[in-house]
Order: sequence, then structure tokens, then C-alpha cells
Amino acid sequence: MMMPSPIVQEIKMPDGQVISIETGKLARQAHGAVVVKSGATMLLATVVSNEDPIEGIDFMPLTVEYREKFSSSGRVPGGFIKREAKPTDEEILVARLVDRALRPLFPEDYHSDTQVIINLISYDKNVAADSLAGLAASAAIAVSNIPFNGPVSEVRVARINGEFKINPTPAEIPSADIDLVVAGTLTSIIMVEGEMKEVSESEMLQALKAAHEAIKIQCHAQIELASKIPGAFPKRQYNHDAQDPDLQKKVEESTYQKVYQVAKSFLPKKERSKSFKQIFKEFIESLGDAADEKTVELAERYFGLVQYHAVRNMILNESVRLDGRGLSDIRPIWCEVDYLPGAHGSSIFTRGETQSLTTVTLGTKLDENRIDSATYVGSERFYLHYNFPPFSTGEAKPIRGVGRREIGHGNLAQRALEPVIPEDTPYTIRIVSDILESNGSSSMATVCAGTLALMDAGIPIKAPVSGIAMGLITDESTGQWAVLSDILGDEDHLGDMDFKVTGTAKGLTACQMDIKIQGLSFEILEKALDQARDGRMHILNEMLKTIDKPRPELKPHAPKIIRISIPKDLIGAVIGPGGKIIQNIQSETGTVIVIEEVNEKGLVEISGTDLKGMEEARRRILDIAFVPIVGEVYTGTVKSIQTYGAFIEIGKGTDGLLHVSEIDHKRIANVSDVLKEGDKVEVKLIAIDEKGKLRLSRKVLLPKPEVSG
Repeated sequence: MMMPSPIVQEIKMPDGQVISIETGKLARQAHGAVVVKSGATMLLATVVSNEDPIEGIDFMPLTVEYREKFSSSGRVPGGFIKREAKPTDEEILVARLVDRALRPLFPEDYHSDTQVIINLISYDKNVAADSLAGLAASAAIAVSNIPFNGPVSEVRVARINGEFKINPTPAEIPSADIDLVVAGTLTSIIMVEGEMKEVSESEMLQALKAAHEAIKIQCHAQIELASKIPGAFPKRQYNHDAQDPDLQKKVEESTYQKVYQVAKSFLPKKERSKSFKQIFKEFIESLGDAADEKTVELAERYFGLVQYHAVRNMILNESVRLDGRGLSDIRPIWCEVDYLPGAHGSSIFTRGETQSLTTVTLGTKLDENRIDSATYVGSERFYLHYNFPPFSTGEAKPIRGVGRREIGHGNLAQRALEPVIPEDTPYTIRIVSDILESNGSSSMATVCAGTLALMDAGIPIKAPVSGIAMGLITDESTGQWAVLSDILGDEDHLGDMDFKVTGTAKGLTACQMDIKIQGLSFEILEKALDQARDGRMHILNEMLKTIDKPRPELKPHAPKIIRISIPKDLIGAVIGPGGKIIQNIQSETGTVIVIEEVNEKGLVEISGTDLKGMEEARRRILDIAFVPIVGEVYTGTVKSIQTYGAFIEIGKGTDGLLHVSEIDHKRIANVSDVLKEGDKVEVKLIAIDEKGKLRLSRKVLLPKPEVSG
């Protein structure tokens, strides 16, 4: 059997990066398959879409999976099970980014089960794999016969030293003050997610424009590649939505005005939903015997369209929303801190019908979130977990572990708050947001509640952060559009955009944007960002009425941390044989002690709630690993008396000379008149000579005698 000859499309980026897309060699039974390569990083992306639709659904059944093979970087999986298992949080986050870029571009009436799988099969530490995942997925669809309104591509844009760079290396990303993943088509941006270090709205727009120019190049390359693939055209024919124009007209005529009136009644969420259901129920009853199962199913779909158009028309024509607010109005807010006495920090943030109960827990290095993936091994000392129980929306559902949405929302809130955590914070910080009520933007409630809980815990954050979700309603036929501040759940569902923005009074810290329409202009984006800034500032001012700055001290039951440095070669002496010495210190002082080697030194972290015990642990460690420091004051023990002075032990096995001239300001004839062996004496280390000998002084700690007359 001969090796197949693949078709290769090369993309040359303006900065010199070269990306190749290859098809026809691997995974040929998939409906579309490509290998995207840059440097030594290679992604295999496949797509399969069933010929027959799933019956009884009105959405796109799309699944996107992203997996990193450990063999791609020459590693064996850590842990007990030596094979790749369930996806990591990072893999889920990358899959979500790709899903959000692809989903809006499938035809609305296409309902075949579709699966996109992206595997990292080779990894180059200088080429970030997640920057290429969206390109790979779209290219796989482009070379298939699956209907798709693409192509789309996805790039990472970072501003490093004032310059925008497309798809930076992993080593460059930490130094960026703007770090965004952006997806778009030839005509517009459709998805954005990332973090920033308090930058302005105009700077963010510049980053989006830079990203879009790179996206256009990659989209053109996909079009050119697809033109070389005979099987890519024509796209498959399908008919997934049965239609009944007469029934649709009847539904519209019978229900539109009633729906419009309910929408304009400004009812609470549950009452509004109940009223809509009653309107539909009355319509079905009016059909009598004609209301068979198929008719009811179609009528329900048409009624959904009636709701969609009625609510949107009300907003566009009357500038009023489902709860009676104007376009830029924010729902009522109330906050509380220190609600949970057992937590190290806690808060409640309630905005309208959305509520987050958030806690902060402080830990030690042992509590770090350890990450072991094919492309990264390390840990994080600040992390946030987000929980969305079913009761928050008044539903009863099985709880089957953390969902992808919860991982995504938690990651967004974590990225929003991380820029304001001081770099020298000694604690591991875990934030947990439990959503107790939800009607729009619970992730932004998490950001606000997280800020309040951090301040309640006494963490000296650089600045408080608030967040807001923005929406958009457009009418292509009339050119009308309206940007909505602080959107409700229904406005998210019926709208054209979900744009979450977080930041301090100084600037933006994170964002997440999903666009459901094509051709969104930068004019609308600019308007949304400006309106979001006003909303963020209003929310921030409400938050600061509850607590306006971090507490000056940690809670009494929160762990305290002391950090000391010891010589690298003394780490073993502190730990002791089999860890015996350090275990004894911990048990006898009620502390937790962690030692690690950092920059050729031993970094010791002592934590506990009893400061007296922590100081005792510190003293005992320094006794073992004593390092004299010039300028420090020590309480030493007189070991021997000489005619020229006394030798003082200031640390275990460490003596220094207290010369007779340094005992007192007045002249001392006999040292033994002042000091005796075994005496405790306070001295200052004033010098260490080239041979390592220590010179001590007592007189510099004594008040100088007054000079007479």
C-alpha cells in the first residue's frame, strides 16, 4: 500500500511565523481531518457529523474535545494511573474557547450530532498549542462537506513591552499586560477571552484589531486549502426543520401581542415565565383535535420565535427591558461581609435575582493547586472555584460533578482578580463562589463577591475589582441596535452578545465575549466597552459602601506565616534524619513548616495561628541553621572571659568577640568585673572579618553618657 500524498497549505504570518495545514494523510475516515504544525507543535483535528439529525431538538448538538497527549512532550503521565484520563481544567478551557468560536457559525437549522476532536500530538515549548486549536478545528470543517458559515480562526494576542505579538511563546506570556484569545471570521470578531493588567478600553480595542488582521490571513488560507479538496464541495444537503407556514402564521397572529404585553409588564422572572407558558397553553387548547404531538412540537418552536422577536422589538422600539429598566440601568445591589464566622473571609453579593456567597481560605505552600499536564508542570497559589447548584434557578437536577460551564466561569473570575493580588503575598489563597440565585451574570457576581471576601480576609489587594455583563440587540433590516448593561438571563438567551467585562477604577483586568451574529462592528464594541465602564463604576461604588479597603489584620483564626531564609547546605540539618527534627518542632510548637530550595537558598515557611508558637519554631530553626547578620541584635551567652574581652555565643556553635572597648562607653579595667560566664547579654553584630570572625558590641546599645559643661 502506497503512502498517501497529503495536500499542504502554508501560512506565512507577518512576523515570520510559519504555520502549515496538512490534510489527506491521517484520520481519513473522519469527515474532515487536518494536521496543523508550527515549529515542532502539531495538532490533529478531526470532525465527524452524522447524516441524520437528532429528532426533537432545536439547537446545534456540537461537542468539542481538546486533549494533550503526554507523549507530545516526551513525558509519562504523573500519578498512579499511567494513561491520559479525564480532561484537565486547562483542556476543558481550550475546548470551550473553540466551541464558542465554532457554534455560532453552523446553520441554525442544522441538527446533526457533530463532534470535533483536537489532539496535541507533538509539543514545542516555544509554540503555545492552544493558540492553534481554533485554526485546526475550523480547517478540519473547511475540508469536509459539513455545512458551515466559516471559516473562522483563533489567535492569541499579547502586548509585550508595548508591542502587540500574535501567538507569543509560553515564556513571553507572563510579561504581557494584555493577553487575549480572539476568534473571528473574515468580517468580524465573534469571541474574546483573556486578562489584562488594568488597561484602558481603547488599548483593548487595539489588541482586537491586531488579532483580527492575523485572523483574516488564516481564514484566507483555509479557503485556499478547501478549494484544493474535491470532497469539500458541494456541502451536504439537509432538511432538519420541518416547516408549517400556516401554523407559524397562526401562532404569530394569536400570541404576538399577548407576549409583547407580558414582556412589557415587567414581571419577575418566574411570573413572566409562567405567563408565557399560559399563553402557549391557551393557544394549543384553541387548536382542539388538531393539536397532535407533531403540531405541538412545531408550535412550541414558533412560539419561541414569537418571544424572541417580541422582546427584541420592545427593547429596540421603546428602550425598555423585561424588568422595566432602561438600557444602561443596573439592578439593585446589596452586599455583606464577614457573614461566615468560620471562614477566613466571606461575603454576599446580590444584584437583582443573582446572588453569590463567596469565601476566602488562606493556606500554606502545601495547599497550592498542583498542575501536571503534557505542556506544563507547576502550581498556583491563587485559585478560584465556582459552583452552580440547580436550586439557584429553582430547579431539581442531579449533581454529577463540576461541569464545563462551572470551570469556565471560575477561570474567568480567577483571571479577573489575579492581577490585584500582591506578588509578595505569602499565602495560598482559595476563593469559592457558591451561586445561590441566578438570573444573569453569576460569574460577574463572583468577581464582585470575591473582591469583598478578599478585603474581609485582610488581603492587601492592589485595588477592588467589579464586573458587569453587557448584551446587544440588533435588527439587520432597520440597522437599529441597543447595548444593554447588566443583562438578565433571558436577555442573554434572546440577545446577540454576551460581553463580560471586569476591572478596577484604573482599567480592565479580564473579559469574555461571545457574539451570536456576524458582522459586529468595532463601533458597537466601543460603545459596549464605554457603557460597561460606567456600569462597573456604579457597581464598584455600591460594593465600597460595605467595605472600602482591606482589613488591617487577618482574622484571629486565620493562619499567619513567617518566612526565613537559611543556607542551602543546612536544609538537611533542619529536617533531620527521616524528618525527625522538623516533625518534633511542628508538633511541639503547633505549626506547619515547609522548606524548599529556591535560588540556591533554603526558603522556610512557618505557618500557624499561635504567634508565640511560630516564634518558638523560628528560634529553633535559626538555632540549627544560624546565620549571623551584620547589624542584627542578639541575646547571647557569655562562654569565656579573657583579659581583652569576652566570647559570646549568639547562636548554636557561633561565638563572637565582645572586645573590652565595646562593653561600655566608660573604660573597663577588668572584664570579669562586668561579665561572668553564663551571663545573658544583649549585643549587636558590628562586623565579620575576612576570616569569618565576628565582632560584637554592647556599648552601641547603651545610651551615650551626657557630656558635662
